[in-house]
Amino acid sequence: MEIQVVEKEELRVVGISWNGTYSQTSTIPDLFVEMKGRLEEVVNKTDDPVLIAPFHSRETEFTYFVTKPVIKIEDVPEGMVGFTIPAKNYVFATHKGRPEEVENTYLQMFSWMREYGYEQDFQALSLEVYREEHIQQNSTGDLYYEIYLPVKKYS
Repeated sequence: MEIQVVEKEELRVVGISWNGTYSQTSTIPDLFVEMKGRLEEVVNKTDDPVLIAPFHSRETEFTYFVTKPVIKIEDVPEGMVGFTIPAKNYVFATHKGRPEEVENTYLQMFSWMREYGYEQDFQALSLEVYREEHIQQNSTGDLYYEIYLPVKKYS
C-alpha cells in the first residue's frame, strides 16, 4: 500500500450526518443508500463523480457524513447539512480489500505517520472518498476507497 502526504484544496459539501458509537458502524452503508436516493435534492453539485465521507472520531463515538461536493452551499435540503472543509495537508492511502481489513489499513497509516514524524490533527475532519468508478468493486463485498487523515504542518 502506497502512503503519501497530499494537500487538498478547500471543499464545499452537502449531505447527511450520523452520530454513533463504534459498535454501530454496521449502519453506515445505509447512509450511502439514503444519500444516493437524495442526490437529486442537492443543488450546485460538482461534476466530480464521488461521494465524500468526512468524519470526526472521538474516544467512544464518532460523527460520519455522506456528502456530495458542491460549487456553492445554498438551499440545503431538509435533514441535510452543508459545510466547508478547509484546505489541509493529509496522509493519503487507498484501501483495497475486505471490510474486515479496513482497521489494518488505518493502523498502517498511523504507523507510517509515526515513522515519518507526522501528527494527526484531531481538530480537523478525516475523509473517505468513494469514486463512482469503484461502485462495481464495492458492490461485490470488497471495498475500494481513498482515505485522507488530516495532519498538522510538518516541522
